Amino acid sequence: MHTSRTLNLGILAHVDAGKTSLTERLLFDTGAIDRLGSVDAGSTRTDSGELERRRGITIRTAVAPFRVGDLGVNLIDTPGHSDFIAEVGRALGVLDGAVLVLSAVEGVQAQTRVLMRTLRRLRLPTLVFVNKADRPGAREAGTLADIRRRLTPRVVPMATVHGIGTPAARAVPGSYRDPAFRDLVAEALAEDDDALLARLVDGPPPGAGELRAALADRTARGLLHPVYFGSALSGEGIAGLLDGIATYLPAVRAGAGAPDAGPTGTVFAVERGASGEKTAYLRLFSGELAERARITLHRREADGAPGEHTGRITFLETVGAPPDAARRLTAGGIARLRGLPGIRVGDRLGPLADAGPAHFAPPSLESVVRPVRPADAARLHAALAGLADQDPLIGTRALPGGGTSVLLYGEVQKEVLAATLDEEFGLGAAFEPSTTILRERPAGTGEAREEIDRHGGHVFWATVGLRVEPGAPGSGNVFRRDTELGALPLAFDRAVEETVHGTLDQGLRGWPVTDCVVTLTRSGFVGPVSTAADFRQLTPLVLMAALAEAGTEVYEPCHGYELEVPVDCLGPVMGALAAAGAVVGETVAGAEGCVLRGTIPARGLTGFEGRLPGLTRGEGVWWTAAAADRPCGGSVPKRPRSDGNPLNRAEYLRSVGRA
Repeated sequence: MHTSRTLNLGILAHVDAGKTSLTERLLFDTGAIDRLGSVDAGSTRTDSGELERRRGITIRTAVAPFRVGDLGVNLIDTPGHSDFIAEVGRALGVLDGAVLVLSAVEGVQAQTRVLMRTLRRLRLPTLVFVNKADRPGAREAGTLADIRRRLTPRVVPMATVHGIGTPAARAVPGSYRDPAFRDLVAEALAEDDDALLARLVDGPPPGAGELRAALADRTARGLLHPVYFGSALSGEGIAGLLDGIATYLPAVRAGAGAPDAGPTGTVFAVERGASGEKTAYLRLFSGELAERARITLHRREADGAPGEHTGRITFLETVGAPPDAARRLTAGGIARLRGLPGIRVGDRLGPLADAGPAHFAPPSLESVVRPVRPADAARLHAALAGLADQDPLIGTRALPGGGTSVLLYGEVQKEVLAATLDEEFGLGAAFEPSTTILRERPAGTGEAREEIDRHGGHVFWATVGLRVEPGAPGSGNVFRRDTELGALPLAFDRAVEETVHGTLDQGLRGWPVTDCVVTLTRSGFVGPVSTAADFRQLTPLVLMAALAEAGTEVYEPCHGYELEVPVDCLGPVMGALAAAGAVVGETVAGAEGCVLRGTIPARGLTGFEGRLPGLTRGEGVWWTAAAADRPCGGSVPKRPRSDGNPLNRAEYLRSVGRA
């Protein structure tokens, strides 16, 4: 019988806290796998890639189902390394709840605090699992105090540990039949419930069922966090955690939502098979999907422009469903889809407006990759383009001379890409030093046009007129028409619009243009001579002429930061922030030391993050989020062009074969 409830569960943790080991244990103890995998042996279920097994870190989001009674759980094992924060962000958008893992030995670590801050901001229902209770140095009271002081005071310990720090450690779950445990839960609940507080003082006290339901309600709203102790390696405490997952995290019931609601969902992972065919993972939020259905996926392109891809599902398999129900996906479930060659991570089924904001900033670093063997240039670009389908934020583009540009979050990601190219594609690749991605914005308004020369001096059988002007901050690039609807055949009109968005990837100095409004002011064609190619090749010349008249200003990306450091480390940290180009806007004495807030340019981010542990004895905690960028000062670097250079007419015409 198919499960009546579904829970999409994320496992998040600092590196080495035992996240992948916990995933294996949950799968094994629920019968989803018949033997335990080992991170050390490279035999874990979710770290399926050779690179992940060798490095012992999770790189890509994986989905593994298991069942607890009538509850079907899709366990989503996400990366823990900060260079893969986009993967974590995509997973958060499809979760119903999370388990945050930390070590009973190391306690609350810097990345643990960053993750918990994000989970609390999203009000994502979260249980805390304190792993490694059987390791020497493990602490119970100290770890709970650490959690309350450094993560959140709103926690409820659901077990005590006998023999902690020894191989004989045993997690004893709290029982609602125990008055002391009932009081512990009731006191935690009463902190934001005056009526319950009055009952604790004057009576009658709440019963076990009432307390259990109230704790489930507070947990579902992200207001309280049950805490469990145990060991993923030995299996101790896992039964209690599984009970907590089934009892306190909110599951989606089959058939929930309006029965006639259109399907909405998000693609959060894409795998490519040996034959090159893509398998996408889609979480459905409303409606239903079935095999053979024709769907349209929407996306936001790198320049902010909306895009879409339509196709038919040739294969659908609901994760965790029995064979008789696997070809139909209902709200709350996750399915593997095939048959959509243009599908990408982040694609949205349903209106883009329903998708909500991304929980991660786009990458701000760029590196040029060149093949070790020049003859492999085309294969290298094709391989990177394929990897971009799994993570479109790497944003590949071909460069003259056989190089390929990729966008990155950090140096570990670069190492992983190099190893992936070597091991999966047999390609040696050399990465140039990373540089910061700048942005250009129109400084004013400019117009240009080219007409068909009916006296025979034409180069293109097309007339295109364009106006460029600044758009609102954060609006991306917008294409409009002042011409009459239907003035151009659809294919020609689409060629102009698509080419405008593609051309704006490289502005006057080669950097991407953003917050730009481009208006088609004039158009014309000669039938049947004109072709879409005429419009595609002419548009860059006209657009860049208009942009040159408008002028552009170049901006560098910045991040807002909040930094918590010990008081005695403040001086060296302030010096490092200044060296990185950061601005300190506020300094406040906090419970954990000094809290600094301000902005830092992306060019200084990686270097400062690398220095922070050494400057603070590993105690510095650092949160960042994308912030408003700022104009570049001094000499602005130019970015190598890969578009044939429409700023130089003769050079461009040679590149498109129209000289």
